[in-house]
Amino acid sequence: MRGPYTLVHAEDNWQTDMGAWFSGERVVFRGKDLFTELNDFSWFKLLMFGITGKEFDDNQIKLFEAIWVLSTSYPEPRIWNNRVASLTGTARSTCVLATSAATAISEANIYGSQAELDAMYFLIQAKQAIDEGIELKSFVINHLKTFRRIGGFGRPIINHDERIAPLLNKAEELGLANGQYLKLALDVEKILLKERFRQILNVAGLAAALMADQKITLNEYHHYSVLAFSIGNISCYIDSSAQKEGRFFPLGCERLDYIGQEKRDW
Repeated sequence: MRGPYTLVHAEDNWQTDMGAWFSGERVVFRGKDLFTELNDFSWFKLLMFGITGKEFDDNQIKLFEAIWVLSTSYPEPRIWNNRVASLTGTARSTCVLATSAATAISEANIYGSQAELDAMYFLIQAKQAIDEGIELKSFVINHLKTFRRIGGFGRPIINHDERIAPLLNKAEELGLANGQYLKLALDVEKILLKERFRQILNVAGLAAALMADQKITLNEYHHYSVLAFSIGNISCYIDSSAQKEGRFFPLGCERLDYIGQEKRDW
């Protein structure tokens, strides 16, 4: 459908399977009544229902929550997106703007939500390669030589990820640590370490594997990750807004390695 008729057809007419509000009466959410059929859902269960249209069991919801809690909820102001939230607080702006700005830059390619998508995409590709009869070791090495990195593996500064053990323990406690993608991720790590590439499985790789084992698609994983850092963002905003204005990591002029014009009179 193209041309003016497209707009005429859409005027006062929005066709959706997602939901609608019937003023003073009810709310329909993906074909279910929010007040009578979904009223016992937790916030996170409703979030995942909105994203996927599927109802997950309690252990799955606990796993989805645990990934946020254990991997992205650091109240550390030096982390790149938390730093933005802290700067917003020290500038005396609002928490909404702080969280919005921090969320916007959380789609970083190297260590944000794009890195999580990269990790899941790699695991999906690796699974397809194995299904086609390609040796995993050959696939991993060729991928690394081609792209010089593998999503979900390696970590800047230190070759250790403190989030792996608690998240893996939680998945095991919930009975959700025996999927094929998790096994695949651990096998890839063994290959990388054995071949001396020194790239450990990081939490993005672990989370991607756990989510893929719950049949979460790449697009659904992206939507799930949108608010993942918000707890840390809000906490850092609250911390900095309670302190004196303009005191968040100031940098003295003498610390700048300036190579431009000398001081001039105007």
